[in-house]
Amino acid sequence: MFLSQQLYIADTHDKGLGVFSRQPLAEGTVIEESPVLVMSDTQRYHLDQTLLHDYIFEWEPGNKKLCCMALGYVPIYNHSDHANCEHFMNYKKETIIIRTMRDIEADEELTINYTGEWNSKAPVWFETSDE
Repeated sequence: MFLSQQLYIADTHDKGLGVFSRQPLAEGTVIEESPVLVMSDTQRYHLDQTLLHDYIFEWEPGNKKLCCMALGYVPIYNHSDHANCEHFMNYKKETIIIRTMRDIEADEELTINYTGEWNSKAPVWFETSDE
């Protein structure tokens, strides 16, 4: 599932590229379900030495310490402490799901919280405009 006709990527002016919605979206709308490429600890070590470090997600099915790279628009969603979307891991299907957590206006940037909880105030590994 992918609402590709309603989504677009544009410059945010302060965070680089971001994902936006052309039309209003209701709270609880599944925007995207993207397949992921799951990688081992060894592969993670090598990825951490590259720019891809900022685009991978923790992937911990059954407490295994893996990582994944999502396809689709998932790597482009920017972080916010006041995220309007949440991401969910579907370990069985090996996908990441993006769902709205409130109503979204047309041309509003869609954001997620990189800590895993959409409303978390926990720090991330970079300075944010929310701080």
